[in-house]
Amino acid sequence: MSDPLERAVPIFKLYGETQHWPTPDLLHCELIRERSGPHNWHIPPHRHADLMHLLYIRRGEGELHLEGVGHPIAGPNVLVVPTMVIHGFDFERDTDGYAITLSRPLIGELSERLDAQGQAFFQPAHFPLSDQPEAATIDSLVTQLHAEYRQPAAGREPILHALIQALAVLVARRAERRRIHQLPHHDKGHTHLVRYQALVEQHYREQPSIASLAARLGITGTYLNTLCQRLAGASAQQLLHERVMLEAKRLLTYTRMTVSQVADALGFTEPAYFTRFFKRHTGLSPKAFRQRQA
Repeated sequence: MSDPLERAVPIFKLYGETQHWPTPDLLHCELIRERSGPHNWHIPPHRHADLMHLLYIRRGEGELHLEGVGHPIAGPNVLVVPTMVIHGFDFERDTDGYAITLSRPLIGELSERLDAQGQAFFQPAHFPLSDQPEAATIDSLVTQLHAEYRQPAAGREPILHALIQALAVLVARRAERRRIHQLPHHDKGHTHLVRYQALVEQHYREQPSIASLAARLGITGTYLNTLCQRLAGASAQQLLHERVMLEAKRLLTYTRMTVSQVADALGFTEPAYFTRFFKRHTGLSPKAFRQRQA
């Protein structure tokens, strides 16, 4: 059975928003004051099915709410909020810091590259940085990442990846020395969702059926849809389509592949079918989307 509290907590697609991931990038970076300031420095409890946060508090104080429990925080500090964890924030007015949001494909890539250290991204925690050897480097990396994210230039994607990977290593090192909060136990439904998302990541280019993916999990398509709706706020098909759309946007933005080549790379039998699929999800044709990004 599902937890009544869990059902009552909204599932956000981004930091305090319910709309879909708005960018072809695998990460999103913004100043904390940009999002929290207009809301009286308060972000209500919510969760993400496929996103995680790395927050860097340079100066200021506040409270991090994890699974209904408040934890005082003060800068300099790094906060790790994994997927599926119910969380909220109350920041002191004029808190100086950054909120970095990572999409599931990037989370998987980083955790794989970091091997055992990657477990730091699956445990909610906050790490004070005062008198820590990583403090100055973390500050510099986050500042550079925000600048690159805000002012696109040639080579933007690889440098963003390099910066976030370096930041991830430093956060993982800090996590090795001190873990404050352990990731709460998840039920079997959460496990099925995580495994489904991993299968989507592996096979989305093959246009798999939901029935075939559910069979790999040892459950029915109907039960998989019920789990996805309850835990992720979307059907299994919608989660699959969201991943296909993210990759389509990335290929149209960061490569010179033709629309036909993008369609073929994503498993569409006909470019016209891909164009209809893309327009149904964005309101734009692939060509118009590419022109707008340029």
